[in-house]
Formats: sequence, C-alpha cells, structure tokens
Amino acid sequence: MVAAAAERVVAELREACAAPAARLNEVAAAMEAEMRAGLREEGGSKIKMIISYVDNLPTGNEEGFFYSLDLGGTNFRVLRVQLAGKEKRVAKRESKEVSIPPHLMSGNASELFGFIASALAKVIVDEGRNDVFEDKHRELGFTFSFPVRQTSIASGTLIKWTKAFSIDDAVGEDVVAELRTAMEKHGVDMRVAALINDTVGTLAAGRYNDEDVVIGVILGTGSNAAYVEEASAIPKFEGELPKSGNMVINTEWGNFYSSCLPITEYDQALDEESLNPGEQIFEKLISGMYLGEIVRRVLLKIASQSTLFGKVNHTKLKTRFILRTPDISAMHHDETPDLRIVAEKLADNFKIKDTSLETRKMVVEICDVVTSRSARLAAAGIVGILRKIGRAVPGDERRSVVAIDGGLFEHYTEFRQCLESTLVELLGEEASRSVAVKLTKDGSGLGAALIAAAHSQYQH
Repeated sequence: MVAAAAERVVAELREACAAPAARLNEVAAAMEAEMRAGLREEGGSKIKMIISYVDNLPTGNEEGFFYSLDLGGTNFRVLRVQLAGKEKRVAKRESKEVSIPPHLMSGNASELFGFIASALAKVIVDEGRNDVFEDKHRELGFTFSFPVRQTSIASGTLIKWTKAFSIDDAVGEDVVAELRTAMEKHGVDMRVAALINDTVGTLAAGRYNDEDVVIGVILGTGSNAAYVEEASAIPKFEGELPKSGNMVINTEWGNFYSSCLPITEYDQALDEESLNPGEQIFEKLISGMYLGEIVRRVLLKIASQSTLFGKVNHTKLKTRFILRTPDISAMHHDETPDLRIVAEKLADNFKIKDTSLETRKMVVEICDVVTSRSARLAAAGIVGILRKIGRAVPGDERRSVVAIDGGLFEHYTEFRQCLESTLVELLGEEASRSVAVKLTKDGSGLGAALIAAAHSQYQH
C-alpha cells in the first residue's frame, strides 16, 4: 500500500504534465495568436510584444571599442570589447562583475544608478589612456532585463521591477535618462547607443556569428524570446519604417497563458504562493528557477501520503526552493548502478536517508516528467514564433537558426535533447532540417556591445 500511494501520485503527475504533439500544436497556435494580438495593440494579449527599436543588427563589419552594461539581477556586469571587422571579429574582450548591495535594490533610483555609474567610471580609469577616444565618445549598450516600454533605440520607461528589485521612484521613468544623469554626475563620458534586454542581446550575438539567426531565446533562471519581425507586420508601430524593413520584437513570452497549457496542482500552488500570482505562468512552467521547486512539491505530497521515504522530518521538504534545478539535473543524469547521486541529493537536501533503489528510480522519473514538460513547452513556443514569421513551413527553404542562452539549456543535457527532438516532432523531419538550435553564451553582455556598435554614430 505504501508504494501504491506513491505510484498513484506519480501517475497523476504524469497525466497532468502530458504534452503530446497535438497539445503542443495547440500551445504553438495559441502562442502565435497572442503574438499577433500583441503586435496589434500593446496589452492586447498576455504577451507584451515590446518593440525594441533595434533595426540594425550587427553584420560583422563593425570595428572599434564598445562597452556594455548588463543589469538583470543581484549583480551587474560591465563588458569592454574590441571589434575588428569580418576577419577577426571580437579581437579582445574584458569584463567586470559587481555585486549590488541589497539596500540599493529597494532604495531610490539615483542611489542605484549612481552606484552603477561609479563602477563605469572605475572601468575607464583602469583602462588608462586610450587615444581612440580623444576625439569621440565611448559608446555603451545597456542591457536592462526588466519590462520596459521602449520609445526609441536608446530610451524606454520602466513598466515594473521583477526579481528582487523594488525601487518605486524609477517606475514610469526613462531608465536611460536615469543612467545618463548618474554618469554625468560621476564624470563618465559615455553615449548610451542602445537599450535592450538579454533576449535581444542573445539574438544579436547569435546573428553576429550566423546571419541566419532569426530568434533569440533565454532558457535559464528565467525565460523569454525575441525575434526579427518585418516592420510592416507591426500594426502598432508608429513612425517611419526602418531602411532594413525589420524590427526586433521582445515577446516577454514568460507571461504567456492559455487554457491548453498542461498545468498541475503543484503549479497552481506555486503560483498562488509566488510574489506575482497570475503572472509569468509560462515562465513558471519552463524556467530553471521553478523546476526544482515543482519536484519538491511532488516529493512532499508523496511523503505526506505514504511512508516511502521512511520516518522523515518534513521541515526540509516544506522549505520552498530548497531543491534547485542543478540538483534535479544531477539526479536526472545519474548513471551510477545504485543511483548513488540521487541518494546523496535526497540526504543533503531533505535529510532523507536509506532509500531503496526503487524509490530513487521514482525520484528520477519525477525529474524526467517535470523537465520533459518544460522542454516540450519551450519547443512549442519556438514553433509558434517560427510559424508567426512564416519559417519552417511547407515551401520555405530558408535556413532558420535559433540562438539560445541560459544555464538550463547549456548544462541540463536531458532538457536540451528533449527540446531538440520535440522541434523535429512538431515541425516534421523535412522542415526541421532547415532549423538549427545554437548555444549562444553571454548573449546579454556581448549582444549589447554589438548593438551599440551597429547603432554607433561613428559607423556610418
């Protein structure tokens, strides 16, 4: 009876997480429909579809020194790159990471941006004399990975903070203007050439090395996607059409929701207890921040309905986010005969010891079910974008490359392989041959510098 109760929980999980091809095609269709609605009118769908105003993507011809500021979490990075044209591409790259003191993440805008500007000033001082900048400004790409309403290539108002930030007086303000004011106070002579988010940066970095890249995706702690759209297909776009005829769209797909998504009782409880209930539903199903937490909730239910784990104190099992995605990745990839790594993770995280091999196999199955759903849904989202732009459909012979950055895709082999095989399943053997998925590391930092170069006032 003990095993039967646990098996019933796993069977119910497997059924609730089921994402067969037919259902995934519904998800892709719903994603495409919401994207179209979002392009017609901001707020017309759950997906915001933010126009990034990037019409010039890097071509590889760019030359010179460029900088990027990457702000998206509790740390920010400053990157300095030297671009050397088609032959040498990125000739040199240097970066510095700075931790943001916690009190600045909930203080006021001038304090936060002042702290950032002081770090930029130090980078310039450490750089020493550089004759290149005697007669021109340094140029910076600003990666700001929070929802903004962009009004030009180098301006955008903050819609809301996410993650651990809560600075009220910055909401509704132009974040580039805030940064520019702080730089002036600290004597930093830099021109902000472009404002982007990390997904757009990944798209740009991917495109720099492969001109067939049309989509950039973040699959890490969080998740998002950006893609290249024909400007004429954006009804809500106001202003003169760019010469290239294209714009980059930041979908903010983490907020996608549809009734066809396979949502479990564990997802519902996680969402209700989150800081943003009812929001970022797609992200909560697929991103690295939440996969370990979903598995923990399943294990807690098994422990509460059976004695499969023995007489265990539930305190650890009830601790939210104590199980991280690297933990479930390690268990999922455990190839030892006795699943020793699974045993170690259960003992380290939950003080669950002396488990049977069958119990450990059940834990691996739970990791597989949760991760497979995540990877298959991410693949469905990519297919939805491909269909929106008329790619990988019958008659389309163009090569379409998807640039992906993020630890979930880079380090979780089972996740990556499942995503890639699901793309083939949904697109079909023939169409999938024209689609390639490429890991694009450090897209957010390098991409910002590259877009700054592409939009440099000195390049043309």
